[in-house]
Amino acid sequence: MSKRVVITGLGVVAPNGVGIAAFSHAIKNGISGIRHNEQLQELQFSCQIAGKPQISEELKAEYFTELELRGFNSTGILYGVIAGIEAWRNAALPIEINDEPDWDSGTIFGSGTSGIDKFRESIYKIDELQTRRLGSTVVAQTMNSGVSAYLGGKLGLGNQVTTNSSACATGTEAIMMAYDRIQAGQAKRILAGSTGDSGPYIWAGFDALRVCSSKYNDNPEQGSRPMSASAAGFVPGSGAGALVIEDLESAIERGATIYAEILGGSVNSGGQRGNGSMTAPNSTAVQRCITNAISNSGISADQIDAINGHLTATIKDSLEIENWTKALNRRENNFPYINSLKNMTGHCLSAAGSIESVATVLQLHEGFIFGNTNCEDLHPEISILIDPSKVPLKTIDSNPNIIAKASFGFGDVNACIIFKKFQK
Repeated sequence: MSKRVVITGLGVVAPNGVGIAAFSHAIKNGISGIRHNEQLQELQFSCQIAGKPQISEELKAEYFTELELRGFNSTGILYGVIAGIEAWRNAALPIEINDEPDWDSGTIFGSGTSGIDKFRESIYKIDELQTRRLGSTVVAQTMNSGVSAYLGGKLGLGNQVTTNSSACATGTEAIMMAYDRIQAGQAKRILAGSTGDSGPYIWAGFDALRVCSSKYNDNPEQGSRPMSASAAGFVPGSGAGALVIEDLESAIERGATIYAEILGGSVNSGGQRGNGSMTAPNSTAVQRCITNAISNSGISADQIDAINGHLTATIKDSLEIENWTKALNRRENNFPYINSLKNMTGHCLSAAGSIESVATVLQLHEGFIFGNTNCEDLHPEISILIDPSKVPLKTIDSNPNIIAKASFGFGDVNACIIFKKFQK
């Protein structure tokens, strides 16, 4: 018999809030974390604004020893460790300090490109014939699985410890992978999430593709405009989100707070066929991912109260809404509420799915739907499909029961999860 799977811990490092309390306050009140970035201006980027978490030296010292911080230069691992350990503590789980690993607990923590600033630093040293001065942690900081390796060691995890990578769908996929492992009885709990490095060496490629917002360099907080008629491309962001995914029996046994239940989900690809490509979604695959997620969750499309979309503030936003209307067979006033976190954080790339999933779970647990800032001018292609009232501009007290969360990424990859308010 498959197990019920619940969420017992949350952690987040987001551009608009580090820690669950600050993040929850920010999303309820429409507080943006998008700021002017001097480095991007100096490097003559078209887009000179970004969403970058604010991390103090004092906060770093709470999670890393002085020795670990010596020569440390990987923002992705920094964000992931802080978010992951916050989620672990939030779930009231102990940090193992004995010699025996915790065989029942693991982590599936995704990343895109890990430690790129450390890579750059190392490349210069190698070219200057200083290979022996690289230090002993270069490999750990730059390997893609560095974030899960750091978390595994800090928490003493003895179950699966791995890193997945699926572009912008990474975080949502990691949660689904954790769900599958727990439902199959192969672990009691998995710390699931994803992280994304910050900085020009991550963001430059997107700037070169001309998909980033360049019209709002003087008004950073207005720069990210999902679903808006005046959207001008996405604002790059970074950070990490983390969720402790646990089987219900284990959660009840230890008296854990249960934030939400995962009913099911789906992960697929459009194979870069049809209208799909490396950078564009195959609509048939997107719709299939959503309908399979609903079917796997044992619910009907009519039961979905809200959607937390991918919705990046590019020309593909209206296509995403069209795909949702077709997959759900719901339009106009019958459509669920829909929102995008990216108006406040920018597009956090490999971290997007996990940060946005944390926001989704908070909405269920605390009974609200956060507003879509910067969307006063809803795109006409969207207003034809759904009633504008379904795109709330400010937070509403709606007490949703079921929210669908989806992420779509480069490579024509898709992931969708159905979250539900927990009831015994």
